[in-house]
Amino acid sequence: MERTIPHEKLTGALRRQSVKKNVAAIHVSGKLTLLQRKLSNVLLLNAYDRLVTSSRHQIDARTLCMMVGYNSNDMDTLKQSLRSLAETTAEWDMLDANGRQEWGVSALLSYAKLSGGVCEYAYSPALAEKLHDPKVFALINLNIQRRFTSGHALALYENCYRFVRTGSTGWWPIDLFRRLMGVDGSAYYESFKHLNAKIIKPAVAEVNKTSNILIEPELHKMGRQVSDIRFRIRENPQLAMLDIDDGEGLRQGPVYASLMELGVSDRLARQWISEHGEVYVAEKVSYLKGRGAVESPIGYLRAALRDDYKAPAPPEPSDRAKAAASARMTQAREVDSAEAARAQLVDEERKARAAIMARVQEIVAARSPTQRDADRRLFLAWLDDELLKSEFSRLGWRSALCVTEMVAFWRDMMPDAFDGLETAA
Repeated sequence: MERTIPHEKLTGALRRQSVKKNVAAIHVSGKLTLLQRKLSNVLLLNAYDRLVTSSRHQIDARTLCMMVGYNSNDMDTLKQSLRSLAETTAEWDMLDANGRQEWGVSALLSYAKLSGGVCEYAYSPALAEKLHDPKVFALINLNIQRRFTSGHALALYENCYRFVRTGSTGWWPIDLFRRLMGVDGSAYYESFKHLNAKIIKPAVAEVNKTSNILIEPELHKMGRQVSDIRFRIRENPQLAMLDIDDGEGLRQGPVYASLMELGVSDRLARQWISEHGEVYVAEKVSYLKGRGAVESPIGYLRAALRDDYKAPAPPEPSDRAKAAASARMTQAREVDSAEAARAQLVDEERKARAAIMARVQEIVAARSPTQRDADRRLFLAWLDDELLKSEFSRLGWRSALCVTEMVAFWRDMMPDAFDGLETAA
């Protein structure tokens, strides 16, 4: 629901109060694709524990690709995405620890490189300090992030979720909102009518359907023109179960408990288990414990995981050892079962996307040659992302990269085009 806010309610005190709360002070330029935005969040989560203590961070490149949704061997796309993050700015305007106004701007990544199958990257010191402060910047739950199919919706969710503790984003000038959505500089979206129909309404609908918050836009007008927008925010009771740290289930296992006993941080423990699997991590923990006193257990365990340290072949196992091995095999089968369930979920999502693509082909096939030519030109004009335009020019309606935009385009023309595929779309 959209509301027009009376001018007298837009006071300077209200604006200053939102700054003093020191929440969500960082705005990230919205000109990122959906996958690039997801990549940014995965890199931040990977680096978070050492964000202010280490100037460089690393993650296996293939693991990174798979976590984000790229083909694990598609290094060219990963390079292009890292380049985009290095060219994207993060800006903050807030009160510092001494109560003085502080404005700053930084590239989202200060550098990134791929070497030997490893992605190394860094943040500027000033930005790292802000990203690590939960009062300033809130990490995005990767379980929720995976559910988004629209880059604009994910951008809106990120910028709203960081204000969830205050219940409102505060007023954004409409030009700032266009920047956050990545559509500044587009003549088409200079019209608020187009911005509202193509960006705001679809993004709000997806956030409310997909995430753990519910948002409601409110507008302020200067004369007849919309000058500012803000979003009221409350928890989504139907999806409250998603409002947990990513990997909550991992915390219940014995491997996680063993890592905690060694002093491994929560995020690093979940990262290792996610990257290597519980069985492999348990093997290295057991290896570490067999070494006796170690000066730096966490550093030694990190090396053991990276370089696959192995204990010498044991003597013929006793009955007790055989029983323990049997228990480990049972645990491994349980882990395999959980991984199979996750694989099934991925497969179902893939089938849902294939069903959407098949429906698009049916729609296009039913159009006359003249209509198809007009549809193609209209859709190209409707796209505002040069990468998507290039991909559609090359593959036409078979371009999987454009699936989200195709759904929005055909729904705009035929509201019932995807009836029966609502959950997939």
